[in-house]
Amino acid sequence: MARRRRLPRAFYRRDPRVVAPELLGRLVVHGDRVGRIVEVEAYAGADDPGSHAHRGPTPRTEVMFGPPGRLYVYFSYGMHWCANVVCHEPGVAGAVLLRAVAPVSGVEAMRAARPRARRDRDLTSGPARLTQALGIDGSFGGADLVTADRGVHLADDGVGPEVAPAASTRIGLSRGEDLPWRWYVPGDPHVSGRPR
Repeated sequence: MARRRRLPRAFYRRDPRVVAPELLGRLVVHGDRVGRIVEVEAYAGADDPGSHAHRGPTPRTEVMFGPPGRLYVYFSYGMHWCANVVCHEPGVAGAVLLRAVAPVSGVEAMRAARPRARRDRDLTSGPARLTQALGIDGSFGGADLVTADRGVHLADDGVGPEVAPAASTRIGLSRGEDLPWRWYVPGDPHVSGRPR
C-alpha cells in the first residue's frame, strides 16, 4: 500500500465546489477504519439555499465559517450523524458532505459498528451509514482534519478513481435540489443514490 499523506490546510482553503470532486479517491481515516471516498456533495454557504449556513452563522453552523479543514457534524432527522468537510476561505461558509466511502481497512470494526448491514456495500453507502461505520458522531464536530486532533483525518495515498467523476443534483433536499453539486465514482457499488 502506498504511503498516506494527510491533506494540508491549503487543500481545504478553496471553494467547496472545487474541493468536492477532488476528494473522490481520497481516504477517510479513523484509527484502523479507512474508507476511500466515492461520493460527495458541495454546500456553498450564503449562495446555496440547501446549505445549513445559508442564513449566516449560528451556534450550530459556526464551524462551517472556518477555519477550513475541520469537520462539521450534524444530527439529521433526529436519528443519524452526517459528516462534512469545511472548505473555503476563513470567514466564508462552505462544506462538502461525505456521502459514501468504499471500505479499505478495518472492515471487521465497521461490521461491528453496523451489525444490521447485510452486505459490505451497505456498511458505508450513505452519509449516516458512513459515520456509523467509521465511528464518527457529534463529539467530532470541529475536529481538525489537518492535525488529526481527534484521531480522524483525510489522506491521499496516490490512488485515484479509475474513471472520471460523474456529477448530478444533490439528494434529499427541499431547497437547492436543482444544483449539480454532487460528484461520485460511476459504477462504484458503494455510491448511495442513483443519478438524477
